[in-house]
Amino acid sequence: MEKRTVRTLLTVVLFSCLLFGNALYGAEDPFAKMGVIRPKKRLIAPDFTLKGLDGIKKSLIDFRGKVILLNFWATWCPPCRQEMPDMEKLYRNFKDRGFVIIAVAANALSAKRVKSFVKKLGLTFPVFLDPDGHVRNNYEVMAMPMSYIIGKDGKISGRIIGGRKWSSVEANLLIKHLIKERM
Repeated sequence: MEKRTVRTLLTVVLFSCLLFGNALYGAEDPFAKMGVIRPKKRLIAPDFTLKGLDGIKKSLIDFRGKVILLNFWATWCPPCRQEMPDMEKLYRNFKDRGFVIIAVAANALSAKRVKSFVKKLGLTFPVFLDPDGHVRNNYEVMAMPMSYIIGKDGKISGRIIGGRKWSSVEANLLIKHLIKERM
């Protein structure tokens, strides 16, 4: 076989693998594109009550009816610091369409540091302090950052370990998909 024919054949095979592989393995699945680990069975997210940076206590259930990105983070965590500006962009894009980000700070014993960090980055989504780590333990947070996606029905739709590019097209498609879901 000529080199040109072999190269053409390999190109066709590679293109076919990409085309059909994506179709077979859910390349159109917005959860897969963002690396979201989906539960086998969706369960109600454990409720909690925490104090926000504004000093007001809120419960998770106060946000029922909205799509929630529950993010566990810390100011000392480089991937956390890196994803926060993108989270702010995502929040601003969807906050008026039934979406909220709830950020739970792991270094809650240093509220001053958290407030300074939030102010420096111009974050406008709700930030809460978890001083005793009770909420982190309840959600079995094993790494920072770690996020949960909670549907409008209050059930966990997925878990994300590690940082993400929240201002990406894929993230926007995921949130649009979740907002459109019926309860």
